[in-house]
Amino acid sequence: MAEKNDSAMLSLAGRTAFVTGGTGAVGEAICRALRRDGAAVAFSYANSADKAALLESELDRPGAKVRSFRADVRDWARLQEVAREVEDAFGGADVLVNCAGVAQVMPFALIREEDWDLMMDVNVKGMFLTTRAFIKGMIRRRRGSIVNLGSLAGMRVMEVPVHYAAAKSAVVGFTVALAREIGRYGIRVNAVVPGLLEKGVGMNVPEKQKEEYRRFCCLSRTGTPEEVAELVAFLAGDRAGYINAQAIFVDGGI
Repeated sequence: MAEKNDSAMLSLAGRTAFVTGGTGAVGEAICRALRRDGAAVAFSYANSADKAALLESELDRPGAKVRSFRADVRDWARLQEVAREVEDAFGGADVLVNCAGVAQVMPFALIREEDWDLMMDVNVKGMFLTTRAFIKGMIRRRRGSIVNLGSLAGMRVMEVPVHYAAAKSAVVGFTVALAREIGRYGIRVNAVVPGLLEKGVGMNVPEKQKEEYRRFCCLSRTGTPEEVAELVAFLAGDRAGYINAQAIFVDGGI
């Protein structure tokens, strides 16, 4: 990947970003990109304490503030605590990235009510609760950028699990409605919509479906978490100051 110039690398200097799901493949890449561009980074994780410690150690350089928080995005009380701790330690979050998510690969006939609830609770309710916990500080400071992670599964006719597609489709609806409501406070809200990636959820996709994706993709390949992270980092800063209420695809051209 080409080196960024100095001005681009400092584009988030003085900002603080909070990333949910920071230990996932995409979440890690986002944390690295935001930190590289100068942001102080806080991130949450659900279970991977060892991975969180390694990432925190990697990003924690002299003059940088980096901190991880164990938090389930379905736990409203815990999210409120985390938001307060980020406020105390960093002065609040200027950037919120809702990246935490889960997926299941199963046909519609086998989806149980608890499977449906899991998809909605983590991928949709978790986004709502986390945003609710952090948005008051953004409104008070009258600035901020929120980036929500969607999926091509919720935007195209594809062979994907119905409950996962429904949840990820809701991400875009949440994004555009919230952008309209809070734009008056100088807060932008956008969604990044990845296609099939080499890591993360993509690792559970059957090879037959991967081959089909590559066949219809203009670039004839799957993507990387780092390519998604580059767009998130761009949307987080002032260079994207007039980009709002958008669902931007990172899919190689499907």
